[in-house]
Amino acid sequence: MIATANRLKSVQEYYFATKLREVRNLMNAGKPIINAGIGSPDLLPPDHVIPALTAALQDPKAHAYQSYLGLPELREGMASFYKSHYNVDLDSETEIIPLMGSKEGILHISLAFLNKGDQVLIPDPGYPTYASATKLCEAQPVTYNLTAANNWMPDFEALEQLDLSKVKLMWTNYPNMPTGAAGSRAVFEKLVSFARKHNILVVNDNPYSCVGYEKKMSIHQVEGSLECALELNSISKTFNMAGWRVGMLTGNADVLKEVLKVKTNMDSGMFYGIQKGAIAALKTDENWLAEQDKIYQNRRELTLKVAETLDLKPEPQTGGLFVWCKLPQGKEDDKKFVDEVLHNQDIFITPGSIFGMNGEGYVRFSLCVKEEEIAIMLDRVSKKDRT
Repeated sequence: MIATANRLKSVQEYYFATKLREVRNLMNAGKPIINAGIGSPDLLPPDHVIPALTAALQDPKAHAYQSYLGLPELREGMASFYKSHYNVDLDSETEIIPLMGSKEGILHISLAFLNKGDQVLIPDPGYPTYASATKLCEAQPVTYNLTAANNWMPDFEALEQLDLSKVKLMWTNYPNMPTGAAGSRAVFEKLVSFARKHNILVVNDNPYSCVGYEKKMSIHQVEGSLECALELNSISKTFNMAGWRVGMLTGNADVLKEVLKVKTNMDSGMFYGIQKGAIAALKTDENWLAEQDKIYQNRRELTLKVAETLDLKPEPQTGGLFVWCKLPQGKEDDKKFVDEVLHNQDIFITPGSIFGMNGEGYVRFSLCVKEEEIAIMLDRVSKKDRT
């Protein structure tokens, strides 16, 4: 076999890619596994989205190459989304890039700005792709701690004690995954101030803010953020369209031009029909979002009962697609706990340690599970409790 690139020695296959193979094998063997590990929405998009997609297929333009910047109406829809939900004004021509999912944006940003030996501040716990993209660019991840004691917020005093001379990027994620911590205007103000002081490009990954959170937050609500901050956002979680792969990158026009140099060499534009469906989704009214929030709140209440029956200690949170829980007293190995629940109760949940050292001793439930399945989960763990 031809030797792989040295950069691959620093990264592993994504946890879910390997673990879900095990889960599928168990299901194929007849095990009635309920998957409460993945944050993949199981609900349908708004009613007007799929007709917009299907109608677009009849347009002669639908099957040609598309613009790297997407349709003007898509960028305008994204700008309107930011205005209506965050009260943020963005120039649809220069301050928004549509993405094929925000995950690709993580690598595009990294490729655009990182050289070998550069350093990147990465939250712990946090989305593993931040570190993987950093390593694929032969840069160095430098983790910063998020802890329950600090409400899963950055410790800016500790950050100031670091040698920041080689730090070029900082990843942040509020509302936070996996913990569900909402973040705040004050935190965003501190992030912007920190980034400007140290000449760091901070990137807030923001796909969950329109799912259950009373205040919809964006780092661009902070004055001066366009000078030093980018934000990733997505229609995946908000509108139940994860498989459509439509995200957006927002920020300073000059910075986005550099990211576009990478993107234009990586794809040939987003499919026209998907863009039309996304445009329709972005026009969805608040009533639909409120109904989604009710569904997730009902699921959250049921899932909390499952967690508490397993003697887990859920973290307080109001929004997002997850329930983040501390292991029962006396248990420390979250992966072992996950395997016990998988093989004894036929329920798959996520170990917190895949998100970093500060995730050790925690597990995460997804709310992308129908209420009747959560009821089955509760019955299974309750029977264990009675034995």
